[in-house]
Amino acid sequence: MTVFHDATSHPNMSIAEALGALISGDKLPLRISAYDGSQVGPLDASLGLDLRTPRGMTYLVTAPGDLGMARAYVAGDLEMRGVHPGDPYPLLKTLSEHVDRKRPPAKVLLDVVRSIGIERLKPVPPPPQEALPRWRRLAEGLRHSKTRDAEAIQHHYDVSNDFYRHVLGPSMAYTCACYPDADASLESAQDNKFRLVFEKLRLDEGDRLLDVGCGWGSMVRYAARRGVRALGVTLSQRQAAWAQQAIAGEGLQGLAEVRHCDYRDVAESDFDAVSSIGLTEHIGVTNYPSYFAFLRDKLRPGGLLLNHSITRPGNDTSTAAGGFIDRYVFPDGELTGSGRIITEAQNVGLEVVHEEDLRRHYAMTLRDWCANLVRNWDAAVNEAGLATAKVWGLYMAGSRLGFETNVVQLHQVLAVRLGERGDDGGLPLRPWWTP
Repeated sequence: MTVFHDATSHPNMSIAEALGALISGDKLPLRISAYDGSQVGPLDASLGLDLRTPRGMTYLVTAPGDLGMARAYVAGDLEMRGVHPGDPYPLLKTLSEHVDRKRPPAKVLLDVVRSIGIERLKPVPPPPQEALPRWRRLAEGLRHSKTRDAEAIQHHYDVSNDFYRHVLGPSMAYTCACYPDADASLESAQDNKFRLVFEKLRLDEGDRLLDVGCGWGSMVRYAARRGVRALGVTLSQRQAAWAQQAIAGEGLQGLAEVRHCDYRDVAESDFDAVSSIGLTEHIGVTNYPSYFAFLRDKLRPGGLLLNHSITRPGNDTSTAAGGFIDRYVFPDGELTGSGRIITEAQNVGLEVVHEEDLRRHYAMTLRDWCANLVRNWDAAVNEAGLATAKVWGLYMAGSRLGFETNVVQLHQVLAVRLGERGDDGGLPLRPWWTP
């Protein structure tokens, strides 16, 4: 039997009813329990939320929305029932389908405060995994200065190379894969993504490639195995050290190099191609003109640029990330539409010759990363700690949902640096790569 309690109809709410009112207001198909022993929701629900402490309620009421829920969840004050912490996708999907994102009516909020006690409105320190708010990061430099970008990258990427190996698998590729078919494995899809980038850039033995934001050097090593001289740069010292070791392990030292440096400090130029796979999200939309101008200047005339990045569906929405993503995952991250990316590339003189959306591929990639995290949960927790592992499960499952529902997209934009009088280096008349 299914029983619902309408939290909006009770002036004297239990804590469970108050939590239900904050989340949705009515008929949430979850079983909610609270630290006062109260429970609401359908008795036969397979999914649920357990609010274990008063501190958890404080997190929820002082930071409404995803940030408050993330704080309570990461701190262990709010538990998700019926899902694995490495992949809470089913519960997040249910919430997304039933939660009313409008602010609860004033009367409901007043009833909530009366039920939980006014003392719960006094903020408490967030979990230690949380980054400082944007306005307090000024001590690290202005947004997207070299110093502050380095701090932001280290917050996300310097968790642990072994932790990422448990999540990403052997490819150590932390960007959207490209699935040749629906049944393809993650590893084959990542290899296919690098093949696609390689072919779009028309790379050939003896060519020179610059890969900015190269991560653990997967693209660099893919190109070097095929005789391309590849230089990768990353702001993560741990990534660079791991990549250099992997390069040595494959005997690619004569062709491949990964440096620990800002892409803006690369002095070499006249590259045949530049790949930027997952960097644009970190550089700031206002920096797009200088970013694309810098990459243009690294290319020889006729050289190609492949920009692969997460985007928004439109070009006129806020570029700032939400509270949870900004404070726990990608500090200072910004997203805009593919139209803005294309515009800025064109404005510095690059000719855009192709673009495509791999949105559904990223949802599948995140699905497979979560499956890896679940499979390797104990090892991941031992490596990075329970709270950090929960952050990654929450962020990847939530991001999967975002890509599935077109909240975010993933675009590859291919452009060429023209020579004098519009010479494009002899590009074929139509796309020359296989899908």
